[in-house]
Amino acid sequence: MIDVQQLRKVYDGRVAVADLSFQVRGGEILGIVGPNGAGKTTTLRAICGIHPPTSGHVSIGGFDVERQAMEAKRRLALIPDEPHLFASLTVWEHLDFTARVYGVREWHPAAERLLAELELADRRDSMADELSRGMRQKVAVACALLHDPAALLLDEPLTGLDPRGIRTLYDTLRRRAAAGAAVVLSSHLLGQIEGLCTSFLILRQGQLLFHGSRDELRERFAGELGPDATLEDIFFHVTEGDAPAAEATG
Repeated sequence: MIDVQQLRKVYDGRVAVADLSFQVRGGEILGIVGPNGAGKTTTLRAICGIHPPTSGHVSIGGFDVERQAMEAKRRLALIPDEPHLFASLTVWEHLDFTARVYGVREWHPAAERLLAELELADRRDSMADELSRGMRQKVAVACALLHDPAALLLDEPLTGLDPRGIRTLYDTLRRRAAAGAAVVLSSHLLGQIEGLCTSFLILRQGQLLFHGSRDELRERFAGELGPDATLEDIFFHVTEGDAPAAEATG
């Protein structure tokens, strides 16, 4: 569903992402992890076409994000790390606006389900500037899901969510993946998302250090850290150690 080939992004002579290649299938939940400045947000924005790659190609459902932008973007949704809502619109009006933008017909039943699923039903008439940071995040998620995207991208989605909100979001993402969507989320804390993701991609300074399943990640570093190492232990070892990009790729 998501195909990234030799993605390279350079800003003012600085390489933010270096020749990154990976794929995400429908039903997969991929966690892109790495410390601040690793290239996570740049990668997500390049996949969405917000920041065109310096070189390389990205496609969504077989449609090239640059050459077939409209078809590709109809099939994806991005939830940024900071939800940008309209202060003067209610929660329901945000959904109305989103439905108009994407040309979603008969959207009311789907919107009602999303509000219930994300525990926002009692805030449907609240203005955006009346909501907490976590509630605004959930409104952004509801809007992103309204057109039923085949590829769902989330940049640091847990910021501002309390434990209940995190569980609600996890349940929503699992349901979307089970229905066939390809889900990608970024985080600088592998420990927070390890129970959700089916695969991981670890970046450091724009370089790919590992891409594979949880079991492959443990197997790759079991000899160096021992069988009792947590995924968070592995994350710090990989991102703060000397793991070479080519050899650590799963």
